[in-house]
Amino acid sequence: MSDPVSPSFDAETEAEAELEPEPGEDPSATDAEPGRTGAHSVVAALENAGAEAMFGVQGGAIMPVYDALYDSDLRHVMMAHEQAAAHAADAYGIVSGTPGVCLATSGPGATNLVTGIADADMDSDPMVALTGQVPTDFVGNDAFQETDTTGVTAPITKTNYFADHADTVGDTVGEAFAYAAAGRPGPTLVDLPKDVTQDETAVEPGDATVPDTYDPQTEADDEAVAEAARRLERAEKPVVLVGGGVIKGDATEELRAFAREYEIPVATSMPAVGAFPEDDDLSLEMVGMHGTGYANMATTHCDVMLAVGTRFDDRLTGGVDTFAPEAEVLHVDIDPAEISKNVTADVALIGDAATVLDQLDAEMERAPDCREWRSQCWTWKSEYPMDYATPDDEPLKPQFVVEAFDEATGDDTIVTTGVGQHQMWAVQYWTYTEPRTWVSSHGLGTMGYGLPAAIGAKFAADDDQQVVCFEGDGSFLMTMQELSVAVRENLDITVAVLNNEYIGMVRQWQDAFYDGRHSASEYNWCPEFEPLAEAFGAQGFTVSDYDEVADTVEAALAYDGPSVVDVRIDPAENVYPMVPSGGANGKFALSEDQL
Repeated sequence: MSDPVSPSFDAETEAEAELEPEPGEDPSATDAEPGRTGAHSVVAALENAGAEAMFGVQGGAIMPVYDALYDSDLRHVMMAHEQAAAHAADAYGIVSGTPGVCLATSGPGATNLVTGIADADMDSDPMVALTGQVPTDFVGNDAFQETDTTGVTAPITKTNYFADHADTVGDTVGEAFAYAAAGRPGPTLVDLPKDVTQDETAVEPGDATVPDTYDPQTEADDEAVAEAARRLERAEKPVVLVGGGVIKGDATEELRAFAREYEIPVATSMPAVGAFPEDDDLSLEMVGMHGTGYANMATTHCDVMLAVGTRFDDRLTGGVDTFAPEAEVLHVDIDPAEISKNVTADVALIGDAATVLDQLDAEMERAPDCREWRSQCWTWKSEYPMDYATPDDEPLKPQFVVEAFDEATGDDTIVTTGVGQHQMWAVQYWTYTEPRTWVSSHGLGTMGYGLPAAIGAKFAADDDQQVVCFEGDGSFLMTMQELSVAVRENLDITVAVLNNEYIGMVRQWQDAFYDGRHSASEYNWCPEFEPLAEAFGAQGFTVSDYDEVADTVEAALAYDGPSVVDVRIDPAENVYPMVPSGGANGKFALSEDQL
């Protein structure tokens, strides 16, 4: 009698037969490449999307992604703090126009990104945050370094994702990248549990695409365009108000052509600085709380306002009831939620800024007859010049320093700043002629933004493009550890610390509105910034006299690597013009006694 066939043998044989590939079939299409994980799919998705550089801090839960990066050509910049990683990615996105990427581990790594994510959200900057997370089975158990990252960041992201499988994580990251840049840009986040990034997968991520359900309107309604054109044609005192959406939407060429074709004066919000050349006769420069007197007068007295890509925030409008009280408002924005949110629109033009400006241009039959209005705007320029005094018996004025750096650098120089008085002097006294050269924190107003932003901007800039960072002493202290990154990477950036030994804007408000009671605003305990810079390995300078400024600026810019200039400025100097919070833009103050 022959031996019976073993059932286990039959099962093994059958299983082996099932695993045999069909003739012509690629075995790799069904089997995972040995060692290929969800983390490799994350990296492949970024490569497919066209990412080039990213900024982050290593840690336990994000470690699989960093291990996959080891074999990638993607440039990773290790930052000293996660908040700085987010700011660097934000600035990279502003300058490049493509999403910046930041990475952090779970728990405190993810929460340290929150300030930078919120900053990008307020300013509609394209950014992708990738955060490590505890393994899926541990989620909800208060595991070591666990945080509900998607819950924490839901209010401050365009959208966020919790990755749940190694097979799909790559496409999720690709979608997050595409979505961050589409329509109205903004930050997205993908939370990556460690088991998802460690598990093996045979699935290759596809191209980065937005969700099928996302289809922002790009062309404005034809009837609305016609109505807006007719109102512009009969305007006697028109103004174009430019918001940051013009730069985000790459609509600066269309804006410039439209304004010049119809000879309409142009005012910009702070995020839009550089969208229209400030040396153009039609430029009124920045409007709002610390805008020029002539921009605030023009927007107050105009009869038709073409507002493009602006959300009409309170620092722009002052009191909404007194903002452009005589104007018909024609509001162009790709986000319908912004229409009539703060300022009521008489005509809503929902669509992409460049497309809608082209539509308006095609519809316009003639330019408005506004020669007298342009003459009035030029008169206001002469009545309210942006000048300042430099008495010999007073310390160095910060405006002089900003102008000295501007004169010594090219038109395409990128300026980054922290937040405070130095930010206002940098935007007021530098002449901006190109888009994506002004990089700052607007809606969130984040102190410490300037130095990490300079690092991100430098990685996005052209090889021969200079980067100058203006910081205040208080703002610089918040992220100065990133000098170590600038030195390690040998980045040719120049930091000018406008040092008045105060949180200057707070001190200015305390003098104006709190009877000069300087509660917690004095910073006379700051370190010496020149030796501090040199301790990091950067080149340090100190300047306090007018006759030292030109040579110091030249030396700092000429240094091949990061340099820091400690500029000892007049501690009593204030930022003017100034519109008190909630005040009328047309009643701006030029001195403290006018507040």
